[in-house]
Amino acid sequence: MVETNYGIIKHEEPQLPVISLLRVPHRNGELIVSYPAFGPNSYRNNIKQMQNEYFHSQTLSKITFKEPTTPESISAAAYDFENLAMPQIFNPRWLQAGRILKTPEGVVANPLRDAEGKVIVDSKPIRNLIDNSKKVKVGKGHIYLGENDFGFAEYDSFVQGVQDCDSFTEGGLALILEHTEGIAQILRKIVSPKNYKRGVNIFSFDKVNESIEKVVGLVSYRFLDYYRLFVGDVDWLGGDVGYAFGVLDSGKDFNS
Repeated sequence: MVETNYGIIKHEEPQLPVISLLRVPHRNGELIVSYPAFGPNSYRNNIKQMQNEYFHSQTLSKITFKEPTTPESISAAAYDFENLAMPQIFNPRWLQAGRILKTPEGVVANPLRDAEGKVIVDSKPIRNLIDNSKKVKVGKGHIYLGENDFGFAEYDSFVQGVQDCDSFTEGGLALILEHTEGIAQILRKIVSPKNYKRGVNIFSFDKVNESIEKVVGLVSYRFLDYYRLFVGDVDWLGGDVGYAFGVLDSGKDFNS
């Protein structure tokens, strides 16, 4: 007869850092991202943190995250914006929404990368992507929408400086960040007059002489101009500290 040891059976502590998840609507489906967002840190260090292993539940006991595209970041931030991303991210720090490439001709969102993950700055492959993307007239210029959330906005397709919600969300920069045409509806939820009475300020998108890799950032600048959203480029290596959502990359279904 097998002897039974009665008494307390202690639970095992997770061997990995514990993390929560946030499920949000994204296009015609849903998106699962880290909650809270990674940071505050440089974008490079936030990406490193995404690649570590985490514990969420017995179903998702060993998960990692991948770097978001700009539309994914926007969908994650827009969900319950007034209660989540606005006070937790936008007011104190930057939202590091994703990689961009400033070129002499315009701005690339979610640029092409090589096998090692480095952004390709050579103009020839960028031009090939543009030529194979959908061309849309916006303002005095055009935007181009391609695969894998690739987007390109000519400088004439958007204006810099202070502007209202409509001007921003109908401009080329917002459209390629959300990867859509007509009106950037998800960004519109974020920059509505209810949230930012003084509109938006797009800055640091002047024409450049050579291609420069950056990260697009959104911030409230709470102590400077609380009722206006600032959209600019931030350094991805360091210096510009902020938050970034990680997209669940486990190959498992999220069931809860």
